[in-house]
Amino acid sequence: MKVDALAFDTPLADVAAVARAAEEAGDDGWFTAETAGDPFITVALAAGATERLQVGTGIAVAFARSPMDVAYSANDLQLLAGGRFVLGLGSQVKPHITRRFSMPWSRPAARMREYILAMRATWTAWQDGTPLDFRGDFYDHTLMTPFFSPGPNPHGPPPVLLAAVGPRMTAVAGEVCDGVLAHAFTTERYLREVTLPALAEGAARADRAVDDLDVAVGLFLASGYDEDEQASSEAFVRGQIAFYASTPAYRAVLERHGWGELGDELTRRSRAGEWDRMPELVDDEMLHTFAVVGPPEELADLTLARYGDVVDRVSLYTSFRFRGDDGSRFRTALASQDGSGGRPPVGRPDGHPVRDRYGG
Repeated sequence: MKVDALAFDTPLADVAAVARAAEEAGDDGWFTAETAGDPFITVALAAGATERLQVGTGIAVAFARSPMDVAYSANDLQLLAGGRFVLGLGSQVKPHITRRFSMPWSRPAARMREYILAMRATWTAWQDGTPLDFRGDFYDHTLMTPFFSPGPNPHGPPPVLLAAVGPRMTAVAGEVCDGVLAHAFTTERYLREVTLPALAEGAARADRAVDDLDVAVGLFLASGYDEDEQASSEAFVRGQIAFYASTPAYRAVLERHGWGELGDELTRRSRAGEWDRMPELVDDEMLHTFAVVGPPEELADLTLARYGDVVDRVSLYTSFRFRGDDGSRFRTALASQDGSGGRPPVGRPDGHPVRDRYGG
């Protein structure tokens, strides 16, 4: 299992130093989220400052851009990073797409499937020199002259991970992507009962092997070296859980645990601006369901017990910081675990696995 650093709103002047520190600490990847800036610029700075670290978007908002826009940006970053770039995409929610980005919104899972296929068709045209002729319900890309083609990328196209919560979008990840990015606002039960079966269903549509796909999960960690630090870490995580639980897009996770009415109240408080009163609704049961909670020396065992057989990489959502060699021991323990063992088997009817990467 790989451990990734996740950066939110890192000032551009600090990105290089922060990414180098993650590499020196032994992290496997460094991902930036699209919040108050352009994630592709941030990744470019991180790529130029590191040598080993995978760098990527976690996530970039797909529907804010055309497939051609992202194809160019991802191709450039794959070149700059020497093949270390990971393209993480997500749909965002309708109000942001229509009101913030002034872009169209409809049938998000179907649109995302076509979006990724259109982007891959563009990469294929550049890589193989074949005519670009993609025609779909949402996107048409039928013009690519030599002057505008960057030509083959010596590192090939980057892997594509898709952020997904609901089963339809997760199935899209299984069908046309290299893996799924499960939000930190998930639980072991939801991952096993909803996410993994949907991922396998999508892989089966394309006659692909689900074990070839990466499962990446954001991980809430609450820990501390003393009571005050533990309490502070738990308070941070409670605030994060309350914030995401107030978003209707994540309601299915709450309902899986019978917390739908709690989500309604959190939504009401968020709309009323009662942000300070939201974390108090996250009790200990909810905290421990969404987060790995324990002393630093137990975090690796607790994480592996929860996700060790099904998750390939985790990115840490936490205010807690390891001291001394504890972080290295945490990463080493997780690195010993292969996460593909517990996924639903997908293969051809004769039982032989299929290794086609981009079927469908």
